Amino acid sequence: MKTRLITREGFNKLKAELDYLWREERPEVTKKVTWAASLGDRSENADYQYNKKRLREIDRRVRYLTKSLEALRIVDYSPQQDGKVFFGAWVEVENDDGEVKRFRIVGYDEIFGRKDYISIDSPMARALLKKEPGDAVTVETPLGPALWYVNEITYPDA
Repeated sequence: MKTRLITREGFNKLKAELDYLWREERPEVTKKVTWAASLGDRSENADYQYNKKRLREIDRRVRYLTKSLEALRIVDYSPQQDGKVFFGAWVEVENDDGEVKRFRIVGYDEIFGRKDYISIDSPMARALLKKEPGDAVTVETPLGPALWYVNEITYPDA
């Protein structure tokens, strides 16, 4: 089960995508489908086939975004979070081999296309919640337990 939380920044990005698809891309593709359909034989009309498929993809994404935006709960930064890992935090961790990772803990809907974002539902994020700089955490991985140390915690709005 996915945790239905999102940062305000992530929410605004999804909302902008929905607005763009609905107000700009969908009407444009609909025009192309209408134009291609007016040419006659649709079975061999690549323009018609491609744009009809694109229209289905847009509609599917619009339905997903509409349902998601209704269900998601925006979590804003709060000063009480300072010094501890909570939702929305940028966290830097290091292991005994000197490997350093830096990422932001966000909602599932925000992680796509970002290598530096991890889901609140991931084992790493779950292990880090409420930790402070200097704390050690054990993260269960497919290769067994991994030990990480919290170096730094920052919040974008702090």
